[in-house]
Amino acid sequence: MNNQTETQNCDFTSDLKFKGFKVYQINGDLSKIPVYSRRDFYKICINTSKSIIQYADRGIETDGTILFFGNPIIPYSWETISEDYEGYACVFTEEFLRTKDRSETLHESPLFKIGGTPIFSLTADQKVFIDSLFQKMIQEYETDYVFKDDLMRSYINLIIHESMKMQPTDNFFKHKNASSRITSLFLELLERQFPIETKDQPLVLKTPQDYAQSLSVHVNHLNRSVKEITGKPTTAHITERIISEAKALLHHTDWSISDIGYSLGFEYPSYFNNYFKRLTGTVPKSLRM
Repeated sequence: MNNQTETQNCDFTSDLKFKGFKVYQINGDLSKIPVYSRRDFYKICINTSKSIIQYADRGIETDGTILFFGNPIIPYSWETISEDYEGYACVFTEEFLRTKDRSETLHESPLFKIGGTPIFSLTADQKVFIDSLFQKMIQEYETDYVFKDDLMRSYINLIIHESMKMQPTDNFFKHKNASSRITSLFLELLERQFPIETKDQPLVLKTPQDYAQSLSVHVNHLNRSVKEITGKPTTAHITERIISEAKALLHHTDWSISDIGYSLGFEYPSYFNNYFKRLTGTVPKSLRM
């Protein structure tokens, strides 16, 4: 990745975090697709290409125009096979979309909930209509209209409601090696919890039970799969990643040890100190010094 691309991605991420919303067009050059941390953002994307999409423990091959709904909790990946690739996408936080009179969360939506089907094949007429909504979002995004955010929310909700009237695709395929796929999903979800970027939002997924719930599998199945594929228990992977992040925060931030412990999910500093010493043989203060 060249310096210009890195700068563009940095600007994109900063703007996205500040505003909680971004919309953009995708046309031909895959290297120009913005890169951002997916763990905090939902995504709606209309895409025309031949692709393979891995979503949770399922996969699908697409050839044509689809509408995709990405959830920050559910790991997914997208491999474009065809040379031609075009579409639009918007990414946003739940806080951006939620209004005072909206009590339900996006996780409860059929389009975003765990176990749901997030991919819809579009007809030519549906493509024209959804494209027009994204085009309007891009046009309005560049204006100084005072109620621009409200307008963006209206367009997003219109796409959501139009999609809920459609029939979701049902030609997902299950992976032959279920243990390998579950392990891959777990490791990807684990990695997406990091790096810790603010001390005010502590780590949410801390135990095998937390990850099993997010992946919609039984914790025993998760533990067996991870141990079978990696040779290490689920807890060991989680512990190693937390310790690695703790060391990085101790070395590269000026946060207090109490704040670092809290950001990693430890309610009291003594819990963090004991945990760190038990696993590393030294206390956080000594490592920092």
